[in-house]
Amino acid sequence: MTREAFNRLVEEALQDIPRRFREEIKNVAIVVEDEPSPELLAEMEIEPPDSLYGLYQGTPLPQRSWGHGNALPDRVTLFQGTIEEDAEDHEDMIVSIAETLIHELGHYFGMSEEQIEEIEDKYWNGESVEDL
Repeated sequence: MTREAFNRLVEEALQDIPRRFREEIKNVAIVVEDEPSPELLAEMEIEPPDSLYGLYQGTPLPQRSWGHGNALPDRVTLFQGTIEEDAEDHEDMIVSIAETLIHELGHYFGMSEEQIEEIEDKYWNGESVEDL
């Protein structure tokens, strides 16, 4: 799949994430890279068969001080190759992208892994996550 086609899927997936996430993200760059580097996987202690779909880099909102205003954008990286490799079809790829965005933006909002997993579970089960 071309990067342009994948970016269109990212835009589509952004419409599937909870409204709160879409409306509250400020100064966050969402970028797409091919694959996580071996150094990144080693740093995160990820070994096959596990994989990395996305990564949040920045300062979570609750940890910011008053002087944070002139900082570069936080960054959510999606790894196209990993997502493509594991997706069964077009719809599965959109769901995977959306879940990855939910997870990484959860880190941006300062949510715990448990809170993020609760939102992901509701998303996977088709329950409303709009008011979270």
